[in-house]
Amino acid sequence: MKEVQVRKSNDRGYVNLGWLKSYHSFSFGEYFDRHHMHFSVLRVINDDIVAAGMGFGMHPHRDMEIVTYVLSGEIKHHDSIGNGSVIKAGDVQRMTAGTGVLHSEFNASQAHEAHLLQVWLLPESDNLPPSYEERHFSDEQKLNQWCLIATRNPEGNALDGAALRVHQDMQLYATLLNPNAMLHYALDTQRSAYLHVASGEVKVNGLLIMTGDALMLSGENSIVVESLSRTELLLFDLPLHTELREAHH
Repeated sequence: MKEVQVRKSNDRGYVNLGWLKSYHSFSFGEYFDRHHMHFSVLRVINDDIVAAGMGFGMHPHRDMEIVTYVLSGEIKHHDSIGNGSVIKAGDVQRMTAGTGVLHSEFNASQAHEAHLLQVWLLPESDNLPPSYEERHFSDEQKLNQWCLIATRNPEGNALDGAALRVHQDMQLYATLLNPNAMLHYALDTQRSAYLHVASGEVKVNGLLIMTGDALMLSGENSIVVESLSRTELLLFDLPLHTELREAHH
């Protein structure tokens, strides 16, 4: 059965801590919305703006796939499995929390804000060994085409721009669309899709969505994207939307 739902930007949860301004697409922290607990295995999309020099101190996660997509600025990462780096706009980071990991994320700049999307996905199994990887995807790789940035079975290796490995039956694509560009995606009718507009304005299967909006689709066989402005868009190809199983964070 076909299902289509638009999630407007202003309907998301919002928190302003001074150093952090964050929109929550799904229930998170003190924001609870029983109608938006998850979509398929997609559990969290937090749209975070972090003040200069500020960030999240060391804190734990487990049994979650965490993908960080940097829109602007620089984020300094440290974790308990020995990784430390600064990721910048165009970089994508994947951390498998598995049996448990501690990490911190701080704005690496003392002068400018950092803007990122933090995505949580339920793993296909619990108690995985914690692991980490990061990759840069250029504007050219994303321009007016679907660029695969995360999937269960990536091909190639880190040297040839392969997608990040996520322990779940999903594919995550990013695209940068010029005004008036058109892009198609063939979707299995036994799958669901979630499109998040990081910036810009597009029509998807005739429905208008803008910065911060999302479109949830199930049972469709085709997705047609028409850009109305310069647009950055994420597309999640997911298992058919079902009820959320209990999971640790």
